[in-house]
Amino acid sequence: MAFLRSDALLISILRWSAGLCLSGWAWVQLYWEGPYGILLWNADTYAWVENWGMSWEAFVGTGANDGLVQQWLGSIGWFYVLCAGVTISVRRDSKLQLAVLLGGTGMLMVLSYAKFLSVQRQIPMFVEHGAQMLSPALLVLALTLGVRHRATVTVAIAAFIATFAGHGYYAIGWLPTPGNFHAMTSLILGVEFETANLLLRIAGVLDFIVCIGVLIPATRRLSALYAAVWGLFTALARPVAGMSRDLNYWGADQFAHEAVLRAPHFLLPVFLFLLWWKPKTADASDEVNKPVELIGDK
Repeated sequence: MAFLRSDALLISILRWSAGLCLSGWAWVQLYWEGPYGILLWNADTYAWVENWGMSWEAFVGTGANDGLVQQWLGSIGWFYVLCAGVTISVRRDSKLQLAVLLGGTGMLMVLSYAKFLSVQRQIPMFVEHGAQMLSPALLVLALTLGVRHRATVTVAIAAFIATFAGHGYYAIGWLPTPGNFHAMTSLILGVEFETANLLLRIAGVLDFIVCIGVLIPATRRLSALYAAVWGLFTALARPVAGMSRDLNYWGADQFAHEAVLRAPHFLLPVFLFLLWWKPKTADASDEVNKPVELIGDK
């Protein structure tokens, strides 16, 4: 029981959360093409580099991987690989590795901004990437300040709320619900559109309930537990709905990364649940039983 409440386990969860997220986005960037393209494939960006005397052909390229934009996109993928590797070895006194992880958070923020632009600036699209964007920074905070420090736990809660509120905004229908939400629900559960739509609306309401519940001491552990289960389900829904024996590699190269990069959606709730979990046999003098419970230690 003590191991489940140990700081070492909590740090490991944050390592897995950041490492899997960065690995998934590395695969997107190297195997497909990341969403950064919307920031680069435009006239404004070309006008900026044109001042350096660069031609359009040199900017966009004439074939595969030979233009400035394509080279940069490929380089970004390898940076994600580096960041994912750093999550395994980084320690409190590894200043260079800590800086690399903060760079990973910065790149994930730019990525989320690019996705925000791609859907005509819908704020929930940016917000729902909160857990992914902040997962590397959260690991840095846990290593430098402490896994139970007030700042660490506050960022974890903020990332939790952002992701589930952003997802809930779409699921509840306040913005047009993405078609893949309905498709995955229908395929996995074998229901018609109307039923899938109703289930999504219910899920959206529950998303907002857990966002509130995680702030209330009496309900925060139950909220975190529900969020962990729901986050895992929604992450796995992508490969479960998309993979098929008829595809090369069963479609794993196309869909497996969709679950991997969403690891923070269920691992951050697991982190919070274990952080707040107090078995009945716990010593009253233990750190987790201090009066300041909602956020964490100073």
